[in-house]
Amino acid sequence: MVNGAALCGLVARALENSHGGDGFVPARLTVDLFRPALTRPLTAVTTGVRDGKRIRVADAELLQDGEPVVRATAVFLRPSEQPPGQVWTRERRPSPPPATIAPPTEALTPPYFGSDDHPDGWSTSMLEHQGASRKRMWARHLPAVVGEEPSPFVRAAMAGEPTSLMTNWGTAGVGFINVDMTLVLARLPEGLDVGIEADDHISADGVAVGTATMFDRRGTVGTCVVSALANARRQVDFAGQGEFELPATN
Repeated sequence: MVNGAALCGLVARALENSHGGDGFVPARLTVDLFRPALTRPLTAVTTGVRDGKRIRVADAELLQDGEPVVRATAVFLRPSEQPPGQVWTRERRPSPPPATIAPPTEALTPPYFGSDDHPDGWSTSMLEHQGASRKRMWARHLPAVVGEEPSPFVRAAMAGEPTSLMTNWGTAGVGFINVDMTLVLARLPEGLDVGIEADDHISADGVAVGTATMFDRRGTVGTCVVSALANARRQVDFAGQGEFELPATN
């Protein structure tokens, strides 16, 4: 099956290619993941909803065998001058792992996982971070399309989908599966690596909401939100799992 991050990247790519540009930047992406996508050809279809002077809205679907498997909406905004005055903002900001743990490189590397209770803060072992403390992730995702360098918007879309992992991961692993992802951007991420840090997990009666902050080496980029359903019969327990291994690309 095609994973959620890849689907988010594909639909972001389709929306940006068809409706981005002309001075507009992506500000929001909402992706509904309501049907499994198999490793077979996918077709992207986009539709313009609104094309104003400062706001542009577009919808998209990913189709497989003629049936929709993903639905998405993107909002593009035209940047302008910042208004005057001071506004409250969160004091503590997430930051990437130090260079001693994750040195900058052009090569594709495994993702780094972080948690508040880890003695070194970060590592590539998922087992070391299974617990009840706040989680974070710093990663460079595989291209959504083989041989094509992803745009910053596509990188952000793919980095936002693991919000479900970061916000639903606890002492017994992950017992929820996300059904959507909403990404809201103040700016596009810079560089090849993008991070997300869990902000909150709220759940009741098998329904969960997770929120996370997205960041790059420069600072905070935006916010991600997911809704999720309990998946206790297929609980993903990382106990016994060591270093993260990159999937094969051929």
